[in-house]
Amino acid sequence: MSTKKRGNAMAFMPCKLELALLFEWALGIVVWIAAVAIASAETLDDVHKRAPTQTANLYTASHHTVALSDYLISEKLDGIRARWTGTELLTRKGNVIHAPNWFTRAWPNTTLDGELWFARKKFEDTASIVLTDIPDERWEQIKFMVFDMPLLMQPFEQRAQEIKRLTDAANSPALLAMPQFVLHTHDALQAKLNSVVEAGGEGLMLHHRQARYVDGRSAHLLKLKRHQDSEAKVIAHIKGKGKFKTMMGSLLVERADGVQFKLGSGFSNNERRHPPEIGKWVTYKFYGYTNSGKPRFASFMHIRPEKDLPEASTTYVN
Repeated sequence: MSTKKRGNAMAFMPCKLELALLFEWALGIVVWIAAVAIASAETLDDVHKRAPTQTANLYTASHHTVALSDYLISEKLDGIRARWTGTELLTRKGNVIHAPNWFTRAWPNTTLDGELWFARKKFEDTASIVLTDIPDERWEQIKFMVFDMPLLMQPFEQRAQEIKRLTDAANSPALLAMPQFVLHTHDALQAKLNSVVEAGGEGLMLHHRQARYVDGRSAHLLKLKRHQDSEAKVIAHIKGKGKFKTMMGSLLVERADGVQFKLGSGFSNNERRHPPEIGKWVTYKFYGYTNSGKPRFASFMHIRPEKDLPEASTTYVN
């Protein structure tokens, strides 16, 4: 083959990233078609409930070579993840969230993924408001921050534009599009992470502009945090020593895979006097794993409401 012909042929060969994005999109379509086929005899609302749920992978050192300009970036909010089906709000486990009628008035009749959010460092306050069966005036503090549209088979950049259009058209103070921005260097990314964390935020989300929505973990949706976090069940209270001798010293907890370890830090004195009940699930942060597979430097963050637990809490890292 001549050099000219070989060059023309190369011009039409898709790059590995494009192939990966195309494969992930095709897989998402297959999953969605299967879900629609199963739900064909059901109502539209049931179809919305069956829609795929996308989760992120961790941003690691292996991502330091990616072109950041290919990603739209947003803050990672520590709220209650929810889905608007077009008629009601659901938790990630499919439980109904009893929002006031005025809260969702004029919202679009389409499926939206988002976060019910109050403010930074207010997870427990948010949970106490949105996971109660009888809504009250505290809902006035809550916003539904929309970050995706599961049923729109378009690249994320187009989905983000449609989210902005829909939320603007709804003109609802409770319905907002998650702000997206662009950074061009990894130094700028780390600087932005530092400023968010220092202000009380949790981290950042990076979403490839051309990525399609898929069911499960997406290689093109990344979360960047200083720490990892996960959930474990409380199985025992361990009495404290020294200044904590009249309080709880640590919790013995168990992950979904059966691994047990202690949580001895991160508690306020009030939380030590009134520790999470045995059988409750708690969220903890950590920094990698020990050689034995246990979380390193694990520290208590907050009680995880049962309605907001990830599916069966089978994944260690969030």
